[in-house]
Amino acid sequence: MAIPKDPRAAAEAVGARRAAILMVSVDQETAARLMAQLDKSVQERVATEIVRLDSNPPDRVEREKVLREFYTYHVTQQAVESGGLRTAQSLLEKIHEPQEAKRLLTNVQAAVGKTPFEFLRKADPESIVGFIADEHPQMIALILSYLEPHRSGRVLEGLPLAKQQEVIRRLATIEPTSPAVVEQVEKALQGRLAAFGAAELRETDGVAAAAKVLNHVTRATERTIMENLKMDEPDLVEKLRRQMFMFGDLLRINDRGIQNLLKSIDTSRLSLALKTASPELRDKFFRNMSKRAQERVLEEMELMGPVRVVDVQASQNTIVDEVLRLEESGELIIEGRG
Repeated sequence: MAIPKDPRAAAEAVGARRAAILMVSVDQETAARLMAQLDKSVQERVATEIVRLDSNPPDRVEREKVLREFYTYHVTQQAVESGGLRTAQSLLEKIHEPQEAKRLLTNVQAAVGKTPFEFLRKADPESIVGFIADEHPQMIALILSYLEPHRSGRVLEGLPLAKQQEVIRRLATIEPTSPAVVEQVEKALQGRLAAFGAAELRETDGVAAAAKVLNHVTRATERTIMENLKMDEPDLVEKLRRQMFMFGDLLRINDRGIQNLLKSIDTSRLSLALKTASPELRDKFFRNMSKRAQERVLEEMELMGPVRVVDVQASQNTIVDEVLRLEESGELIIEGRG
């Protein structure tokens, strides 16, 4: 087959040949069903390639590759659409010999695995609180690091105040956790272990995990935890605040809030902070500014030329601090907090 020089045309030609190989490799009924799903223009290209196969037939390697790609895709789609692992197992057993199907299924299970503490994901937060409230704060922190942030937040709120602070402290400073340790915790809670697919350490960004949890508790709970934690761990509290609300999160502030923010920050600082901002965030600021103010900011951004990332981050952090101050005073609202 002559491959066209144009990359797009070349890709289409290769795809048409693969489709043709697939069509002649399955029974006619299946081929007809597959062909019916294609656009007419594609059907014509595939039919043309089927004719060309007579003079340029695929070898065994090419045919097997096409079939393997098709069945892999088919198994994946069926697993997603029609019932997960059981469907995948059924399809693999139809396609392959028993031993090969078993080997492939083992690989699938290892690759996919199950989420630790999956049995808790289906329970309501109040039940989870009753289930783990008496556990050690380190164990609770480990469990919360695996749950969805909104569920973890509600669980945290249900714990005694003193334990809330200790759990957040441990969650924010949690070390990489081996599957063996998680297995012990799961066995202690449930008596049986969900399947693990990976043997390596699970890298946990404790501060990020703790920040996500705090973003899903009420503002009153967050304030109490942070104030108490600040007495012993001021640096940790600062790290948590930086993770809970970052410069890119300014998109969550409504236009009125942005206008209030613009009144309290100078143009030079804003110009520097916007150097690495997304187009969406820049536009959010610009549409809340006068045309003259926009021009001034754009001019400053252009004149300052290349800047150090550390300087941009410093300006962004200063603006974030101002946002949090304005939120505290009720002068702006951050969507999705508390």
